[in-house]
Amino acid sequence: HFVSGLEFDLATNLVGQPLVRQQVMKGVREFLGNPNPVKPLVMSFHGSTGTGKTYVSSMLIRYLFQRGLQSPYVHHFSPIVHFPHAEQIEQYKENLRHWIQGNLTNCGRSAFLFDEMDKMHPGLIDVIIPFLGPSWVVYGTNYRKAIFIFISNAGGEQINSVTLALWRARKDREEISLQDLEPAISKAVFENPQSGFWKSGIINEHLIDFVVPFLPLKHHHVKQCVVSELVQQGLEVRPGVVQEVADSIPYFPEEEKLFSSTGCKTVASRISFFF
Repeated sequence: HFVSGLEFDLATNLVGQPLVRQQVMKGVREFLGNPNPVKPLVMSFHGSTGTGKTYVSSMLIRYLFQRGLQSPYVHHFSPIVHFPHAEQIEQYKENLRHWIQGNLTNCGRSAFLFDEMDKMHPGLIDVIIPFLGPSWVVYGTNYRKAIFIFISNAGGEQINSVTLALWRARKDREEISLQDLEPAISKAVFENPQSGFWKSGIINEHLIDFVVPFLPLKHHHVKQCVVSELVQQGLEVRPGVVQEVADSIPYFPEEEKLFSSTGCKTVASRISFFF
């Protein structure tokens, strides 16, 4: 029931991301359907601001853990909060290894979210490699039922330009495949010295099971976000307001004004101007 609940929620509430739905469901189905997975589930979410990366990861966690993000088995890392100083990287590596090892000893079915991977110090993330691969036991811990999610804006620009090129070539959003986007994401994320995945063994050893690209959102997607935000705030859904909020957001490229520059990110704060 959990899987169908998640699928329904993604289908009804996640706006404009057919590929995300497909990749996430595939990952979750295979992983949860296997009583003895050979390795943890590792997913990497890519896309620009406001396209739903954090939304999907919290939705996933809400279905997997009773208390969602509040669950003691869900661990959230943000480089700016947890690893701010480049000169302390050796200490961070030590801490991170200990945290993950300790938490997996407590509960094999744990989830680890790494936010803003594009701001992570290169080299730091590699300390978790032993936990991601298919070896049977790490430091005496059975860790193969864990879930790791990496979230990053890196690759967003590349995803946007591929999506735009395909739109200009009359290719429908629903027809965009992972193969269309993967090379561009790889280049941006894994070959970029600024990225947390720079020269990472996680990439070289192919430890990421699912690369999940979030596409830029169009005007009608933003309108859907406005509607659901109004409903959520218990406000009246007035077509005029929906239109005005959606119109007040910047769109790119200059000529066509196709895609929202901030996705659905600023929708909630803009609604307050109208009420």
